[in-house]
Amino acid sequence: DSECLRLSLCARQSWDIRDYAAAAASALTAAGLAGDGNAPLTWWNMTFLAAHALLRDGNHSAAVTTLESLLAHPLTTGSDALALRAHQVMAAGMLALGHLPEAISHATTAVELGAGDSPEEFSAYLMALQTLIGALTEAGQLDDAWTHCLTLADSVSPDTPPQIAGEIHWVIGNVAFIRNEIRTGLEHHGKAARLLSPSADLSRWAQFNKATAWVRLKSGVVEPDTLHAIERSELAYSVVGATAAENLEVELLRARWNFLNGDVAKALELLSTIDAQTDQLPPHIAGDTVLLLGDTLRASGRLDEARDAYVQAQELYTVAGACDRAIVAKENLDLL
Repeated sequence: DSECLRLSLCARQSWDIRDYAAAAASALTAAGLAGDGNAPLTWWNMTFLAAHALLRDGNHSAAVTTLESLLAHPLTTGSDALALRAHQVMAAGMLALGHLPEAISHATTAVELGAGDSPEEFSAYLMALQTLIGALTEAGQLDDAWTHCLTLADSVSPDTPPQIAGEIHWVIGNVAFIRNEIRTGLEHHGKAARLLSPSADLSRWAQFNKATAWVRLKSGVVEPDTLHAIERSELAYSVVGATAAENLEVELLRARWNFLNGDVAKALELLSTIDAQTDQLPPHIAGDTVLLLGDTLRASGRLDEARDAYVQAQELYTVAGACDRAIVAKENLDLL
């Protein structure tokens, strides 16, 4: 019992200092001891913490495997509150892996379980709703995503903590940009930028700046604020540390910025480096990389290589379930 308690405390301390690999290792060992000692609630909490830490550390497959055991446990199946939390994190894991239909399914289950009565349940519900919106958006189901955005917007009140309100405006702005409602997207991301605090959570601040730069560039918003978001993301990740996938995604932002500003050679240089590492990206992001590579190769007059890139992008999008983007890749291919 004392060793299990020590490891539990070590796991939480490692989480607090963002040493997610150590947090996962300590939590899994503590969960094993709790299981042997017939302490199911401690087992559940440590297994959940381990899965969450593995996800934050970029070890998405291990996180999903851990969550599978959590979802099958009688404590989870017998409690809506625990099932909500487990399905919410599983949805995030599936989204990180690029398994969009599975992410939508788990997030939908979590949302349907409801907001609950406790602050923890309400927070998990909001995160599940945000993950559902993100997965629907990636899958091209923009009308459904926007419907859920309206629900999310209704949850904001004067009592909503600034960090949570900022994340809500972040998600709504993402969908607005992709729906080509640029003014609405700028409005919500402007609110998010004012509400989100780097001192409260520097990692989430880095992710927000990466996300706002991404949707701005996808919408063709090439202006100083977009470049500043890229630079803020790079700076924040240099402080908190980034997974391999996050580093590649930020490099992809730079490549898209260069391409849209006419520096095709620099964009191609960056994309060639990223393309060699696409196995570290979820398939829909890998598809974005190869699609942009195809555009850059076409602009460079290298049409045969561009054709190969578009074929690969179409395949990656199809694997991910991003059917609308698979169509875009096919349309680009047909233009050659």
